[in-house]
Amino acid sequence: MRTPTILFAALFCLILIDSSAQEVPRTVTKTWADFDARAEPLEAEVVREESADGIVTRYVRFVVGTFAGKKTRVAAFYAFPDGAKGLPGLIQAHGGGQRARKDLVQFYAARGYASISVNWGGKVIGQEADPNTDWQGIPAGFLDPKHHNGVEPGKGTIHSQAHPWNSSWILYAAAARRAITFLEQQPQCDGNRIGLQGHSMGGRLTVLTAIDPRIKAASPSVGGSGYLYTDIVGIPGSARRMAEGPERDLYLKTVDSQYYWPLVRCPVMFLGATNDFNSPMEFVIRGFRSLPEVAQSRTSFTPHMNHRFTVNNMMARIRWFDSHLKKSFVFPKTAKATLDLKTKNGVPRFTVRPDLSGPHQLERVEIYYGYDRDPRARFWRSAEVVRDGGVFSAECPVMNPGEPLFAFANVIYETGEKIVMPRGYPESSLLTLTSEYREAYPNQLKAAGVKATVKRQRLIDDFARGWQDWSIIAANNREHWNFETRKINDPAFVGPKGAALAFEITTTAPGETLAVVIDVDRWRGYTGRKPTPYVALVALAEAGKHAISLPMNKFVSESGEELASYDFATSLILTPGQKQSPGKVKQTWKGVIPKFKKLRWEGGDSTPRRRPYLNPKTSAADADAVFRDEFDRAVNESVEREKQDQK
Repeated sequence: MRTPTILFAALFCLILIDSSAQEVPRTVTKTWADFDARAEPLEAEVVREESADGIVTRYVRFVVGTFAGKKTRVAAFYAFPDGAKGLPGLIQAHGGGQRARKDLVQFYAARGYASISVNWGGKVIGQEADPNTDWQGIPAGFLDPKHHNGVEPGKGTIHSQAHPWNSSWILYAAAARRAITFLEQQPQCDGNRIGLQGHSMGGRLTVLTAIDPRIKAASPSVGGSGYLYTDIVGIPGSARRMAEGPERDLYLKTVDSQYYWPLVRCPVMFLGATNDFNSPMEFVIRGFRSLPEVAQSRTSFTPHMNHRFTVNNMMARIRWFDSHLKKSFVFPKTAKATLDLKTKNGVPRFTVRPDLSGPHQLERVEIYYGYDRDPRARFWRSAEVVRDGGVFSAECPVMNPGEPLFAFANVIYETGEKIVMPRGYPESSLLTLTSEYREAYPNQLKAAGVKATVKRQRLIDDFARGWQDWSIIAANNREHWNFETRKINDPAFVGPKGAALAFEITTTAPGETLAVVIDVDRWRGYTGRKPTPYVALVALAEAGKHAISLPMNKFVSESGEELASYDFATSLILTPGQKQSPGKVKQTWKGVIPKFKKLRWEGGDSTPRRRPYLNPKTSAADADAVFRDEFDRAVNESVEREKQDQK
């Protein structure tokens, strides 16, 4: 008679297990279903207040929520124009390793916003003894215990089983939601006009928080793309690593940005960098296209950059909020674009139709195209643009139809009003808006009869267009200028076997040391090779003109290894010697920023290049096989988008 009892007990245990499993939210909507950002009192306190130039700035703290019996708080800077009432509100989410920015809330306050910057990371933002962000021992922020990416349980996590609320990301987004509540309760703010922006980690938090219906406009930057745990199309094994299993699935379905994009109802302005490591361009576009109101949203990408953007892109963000929260600016529409593969000469052509209906004068249209499968390493070629009335087009020749083709345009508008920008950016009146993005896969190129017309070249750059093909950092800083190009990763500009890198340089002070860096396999850890920078230090004893020729063996890694091949080079960097190798070069750069001419390859043989994205264990056929599936997925996605647009 014991058997039925045992069976009943076992069945009861299974019911308890199933019930417990059901209590764990497994979608984004269910993850946030029980969190009411208005329910718990904020208990807001002002730690300090200051006033200058008509702007009031407060250091404040408020309750995020009580989790597992622990009441958590975050600190923040809050600023507004003195005496203001009913202004639009703006929340700023800082990036990884950073902290709340007083200067940024003051900037937006000066522009007529009630602005708050949440110090979710917990670093000191006032005086050391000031009460600060306190996660009550729950893993979050940058202090101990630190950021917890996963949903698995651990020391201090809210739940003892796998759960979305174990992830710090959810806690940070909860803090941002509570910041919305804070603004709603301030007399200076109109709670019906609140926007949200964030950079890097803050960009991801912006995407995670923008599903809150109280957000009326959002602007994430270089963060929040989603899909990071998905292979880059055509590069097997390139996804970020996370152990397979139920915890991974739970994380993706409840914490990853790709499942938040379809739930965002407010208009979004995404600021991106074409070579960003944190939000690869194709992943951004994929997430962006899943927005329910994608036609109301925009992107603004800076070419050649990684994890940063230029003043014209920042202008797009500032004017985005002016347009949607203040109704004081008419924002242009996204330029329509087509990539025509079937042409008479077999060369693809990209055509752009920018919005010319608004009050802003068109400054110019720039068209870019590239081939590399990995957007982080891709060199974006500048096309020669032809205008025919309101239509702009350019040829996008290819070197190998067996590789994909990507293209977009940047449309630059003159707004007619030069405004002061946030710290680190000069005044500007220009605004950059990115067109529709287009891609074509090898099966499409071959089916259309696209011809290989691009040839290998020895001249890398004659600088006739200045630094057009380069990422420029600290361009006017004599000690820290840094010029980088991915051009040597373009199949046409790959260094010949055994070639020397040659160029001319003009300096204005004696005793300078130039660092020439060839970065190899950056972001290509999936190949099994180790990403390595190889440095050649060039001593320039006298001021004046210098002719430099650097054989391959002059480029040496930190461990003393000489560069063996240019095949896997991802970028070329020119920078002061002490900046790159402070241990070897003691003297800082003294003269003005040097001038360069005729950057080129000399000697060597132009042998076929090995595929730089292949792991030795991956065959070319396996890498290429996914393109047809991706094409089919893109077609299905486009059909679904058309259905939504018709509705």
